[in-house]
Amino acid sequence: MSAAPISVATLATMKARGERITCLTCYDASFARLLEAAGVDVLLVGDSLGMVLQGHGSTVPVTLEHMAYHSACVARGRRRALLIADFPFLVGVTPERALVGAARLMQEGGAQVVKIEGGASVLETVRCLTTQGVPVCGHMGLMPQSVNLIGGYRFQGRDADSAETIRRDALAIAEAGASLLVLECVPAALAQEISRALTIPVIGIGAGAGCDGQVLVIYDILGLNPGQPPRFSRDFMKDSGSILEAVTGYVTAVREGSFPGPTETTY
Repeated sequence: MSAAPISVATLATMKARGERITCLTCYDASFARLLEAAGVDVLLVGDSLGMVLQGHGSTVPVTLEHMAYHSACVARGRRRALLIADFPFLVGVTPERALVGAARLMQEGGAQVVKIEGGASVLETVRCLTTQGVPVCGHMGLMPQSVNLIGGYRFQGRDADSAETIRRDALAIAEAGASLLVLECVPAALAQEISRALTIPVIGIGAGAGCDGQVLVIYDILGLNPGQPPRFSRDFMKDSGSILEAVTGYVTAVREGSFPGPTETTY
């Protein structure tokens, strides 16, 4: 692997070459160094920290201050991997709020890309951010910040109408200037179709092996989920002798296409 820092342009080149992109959530400097040593391409400072670090039942309580703090911690440990930070709940609801949030995450938190949940409702925000030089990663399908509206963590896009909405909004997000897109908990066939239709990389989580890359929560792949782990995840720690070996196993499995497998995929 090249020692050159990874950028959004690097990921676009990887997609064009058919090279799968590896991504894991990361919340501190120590894990940032370890994940880079294992060859992870993208470190995502996810608002999932609200659940796995803070003990909340959802990501909604996470604030911009929390995200900037943890992003800064990761930034101090990374050297090569691309650093993406989530917009927390409602920060991307208007272009004005999003610009303030992006400034904090990038200036204070060292983020290189900001991730925003939503489809048609955030198009104006995506356009505004990219016009001002802020790289954006979209997030569609299951959107954890909307858990109170949709009534739980449920797979999306199972029926024709919702699948068409996701498909249409994914194209619109890319046209608005997003550099990446995360698809969470959608049928594998839909995710593969969208991945092939878009020129930007599509990173899947619970979306099958047909995406351009995969992302998981680091705690899940290390078997540290105290409840029922997501059915689309895999405990890479179970047969490993160290955390580094487990993360390396994840990277290898994604790159060779053996993760996600049939039992971790919804069709």
